[in-house]
Amino acid sequence: MRAAHHAVPFSLARLGIVAGNTFLEAVRQKLFGFLLLLAVALVASAQLFREFNFGSSELKFIADFGLGAMVFFGSTLTIAATAQLFFSEIENRTALTLLAKPVWRTEFIFGKFLGVFTVVGVFCALTTGLLVGLLYQRETALMAASPEAFAQGCLIHYGDLVLIGVLQWLKFGVLAAATLLIASFSNTNLYTVVMGFFVLVICHLQYLARDAYAQVASLPLRLLVQVLGYVFPNFQLFNVADQIGVGAALDPLVFVRVAAYALIYIGVFCGLAVYSFSRREI
Repeated sequence: MRAAHHAVPFSLARLGIVAGNTFLEAVRQKLFGFLLLLAVALVASAQLFREFNFGSSELKFIADFGLGAMVFFGSTLTIAATAQLFFSEIENRTALTLLAKPVWRTEFIFGKFLGVFTVVGVFCALTTGLLVGLLYQRETALMAASPEAFAQGCLIHYGDLVLIGVLQWLKFGVLAAATLLIASFSNTNLYTVVMGFFVLVICHLQYLARDAYAQVASLPLRLLVQVLGYVFPNFQLFNVADQIGVGAALDPLVFVRVAAYALIYIGVFCGLAVYSFSRREI
């Protein structure tokens, strides 16, 4: 069967079909709708704080609150959707039927990734758009009520807020690729989800371990920590929203570097997932 597949050239069209079917299946799942509505509700609930007068610092609070909701629910959606959409194909035997046709396993893996990546992109676009609207409305009201606090102009750079949303989308892409790698050799959906959250925690905290062990005298231990620092991406690099709400702007070079960092890990993890899945018996 694999020999027959090698006789068929790689096709972006087939990859796109797999991605499209994955996207439609994800949208039909109740989890996507539930998490989307919950995230939108939490972001919109920041509007309740308009009854309190925090001054200009209120804008930063709303921005942090909204981005926090996006990160939490986006991470949950990414891990759960990636695992569910992959194992639904395995458990329903549709993957076997699909791969019996002239479909490369590379097309299958990258199609699954792109489908999930598109779903998460829709999630990020909607929550970012809502957050931009809320911040614009609230900043306009605050400027009218306390113009002296905005003597230097607007405190929110809305273009930067959109770029931060893009970086969060890319971070979710890294998480989806890592979860897909785990799923490529895992036997159960539950194991993949648990390990996906485990990887998420490691990626958020690995910089602490690296800083702590940087002072260790043992050279082998330092080298081990450095290697693990490259194996697991540092998700703290994506936290570039500290300047939102205080008038500072996002450095474009930082955006480019972090985006490139994410794309490299996405490519590596997806490549490893293809290699692992190619050796798996279905």
